[in-house]
Amino acid sequence: MTSNPTAVSPSQEKIEPSQSFLEKVDAATYSAAAKLLGIPSNVPKDQKVAILSQSQIARLKGIEEHAIAEFRGDLTQLEAALGMLRIGHHVGWKVLYLVHSKKTIRNYESILGILVREEFDEVGPSSYRSFGFNLAQRFSNFWKVAGGDTKIPRKKEIV
Repeated sequence: MTSNPTAVSPSQEKIEPSQSFLEKVDAATYSAAAKLLGIPSNVPKDQKVAILSQSQIARLKGIEEHAIAEFRGDLTQLEAALGMLRIGHHVGWKVLYLVHSKKTIRNYESILGILVREEFDEVGPSSYRSFGFNLAQRFSNFWKVAGGDTKIPRKKEIV
């Protein structure tokens, strides 16, 4: 598992962001929001992507081929599920749960024949680039943010 340069340590007390801070993030440009959130801008490309083992690559290919061969239904759902499969190792399952609803995750898991939380690490090398993940780490309950009970701006955006 890759370390996250902007992660809040579990031992640190979380001070939830103020509404005015969230409004500033929401109104800012991509680079200004990244700066507000402390997201580094000079990370080399090879540190932003997951380096997969040959067995992981083979597993992804097998999941993809099986899903394509067996799928019946709305092609856009298959396409989206395959996209989630390909990005999951790079951003981790927590970012996926911020981007998609639990219902959507379950649908994609069904299409792919996987469980997201078993297939991917909690975080990936690009997790820190997610505005939503960065903000969610500042709250005491990740699942309230992921489920929409705690509202945060730009939770589906990445820099």
